[in-house]
Amino acid sequence: MYKPVDPKVVFPKMEEEILKFWNENHIFEKSIKNRADADEYVFYDGPPFATGLPHFGHLVPGTIKDIIPRYITMKGKRVERRFGWDCHGLPVEYEMEKELGISGKTQIEKFGVAKFNEACRSIVLRYTDEWRRIMTRSGRWVDFDHDYKTMDSDYMESIWWVMKSLWDKKLIYKGHYILPTCPRCSTPLSNHELNLGGYKDVHDPAITVRFKSKSEKNTWFLAWTTTPWTLISNLGLSVGPEIDYVKIADKSNGSFYILAEARLGDYFKSEDDYGIEWTKKGSELDGLKYEPIFPYFADHSEKGAFRVFTGAHVSTEDGTGIVHTAPGFGEEDYAVMKGSGVPVVCPVDDEGQFTKEVPDYAGRFVKDCDKDIIKLLKDNGTLIKRDQILHSYPHCWRCDSPLIYKAV
Repeated sequence: MYKPVDPKVVFPKMEEEILKFWNENHIFEKSIKNRADADEYVFYDGPPFATGLPHFGHLVPGTIKDIIPRYITMKGKRVERRFGWDCHGLPVEYEMEKELGISGKTQIEKFGVAKFNEACRSIVLRYTDEWRRIMTRSGRWVDFDHDYKTMDSDYMESIWWVMKSLWDKKLIYKGHYILPTCPRCSTPLSNHELNLGGYKDVHDPAITVRFKSKSEKNTWFLAWTTTPWTLISNLGLSVGPEIDYVKIADKSNGSFYILAEARLGDYFKSEDDYGIEWTKKGSELDGLKYEPIFPYFADHSEKGAFRVFTGAHVSTEDGTGIVHTAPGFGEEDYAVMKGSGVPVVCPVDDEGQFTKEVPDYAGRFVKDCDKDIIKLLKDNGTLIKRDQILHSYPHCWRCDSPLIYKAV
């Protein structure tokens, strides 16, 4: 009744015979042509870069992308599947940078943007034949003969049409988003890319600085940070609304400091070293004003900057329980001050260098300025404590450079 199953069947050979049958009889093409009058099912496939070969991360989702259109086809709909190529972005640029022996935005501009674009164009479809062979061998039905390329004018014009349509419908607005950014690649990274690069243990300075209160005489707020370079862009201090804060009198110098009660032990060896003046919830400190420690954006006080904000992200696990807040360099910082009327300050360019807004450090990579900033804070009496911490820090998956968080 049934044809006996060969116990010595070779599955790769069987697959190749099926692929040959599909190819010689144009089965995929017929699955579309025979449904010319049927309802169309639109399938959009995110295009890969052709500057690299397909790997496991392409084959697994590629199989899923093949299953769904086949199922819809079996239900009687017409499903065209045009393969596409992503011709823009860093994978292409980074590959060409290595070939040309250059690195970063500045050297690309020196080489010539037009020349660099043409060089990228020459390699952008380098592995298309290999992609076609491997995808076909995996059994996937997809149209390579009518593929699209994101560098084609009609494709780019379609994107602009979409943007124009969204603009006309008032669905586009200009704002900021805080993203991890690679200074070497001069580009922000997505959260997915952040996980690709991984984290490395690095040593960074951890400093406590004081901000002079405008409402209480001889009194300073104590705040902690592991990114001294962001203090230049400080526009606020964040406290936890339900955290207990104390104003203490430092018996060693007669100054008064405000910090979380739970963090006193990290700053004083004995309770005999200080006296508590008052205890308040963080919510009671909301709105208190202080003096900026750098002059570059001092005029922003007229726009609501340099005051205390409350934020759910503040904890007493480390530091002082008061968080230095720079909305241009922290996602939580930005969220706390969003809607307050305080403008976002981000005096750092795409290569991680201070701009002319900060003339004393302009043109220098921000993390290279940490030592000079700490020295300045020490010399003018703003630095209260300096430590060194070992912590996990994100790096770029393309070039292995440490990332910085900034507003884009």
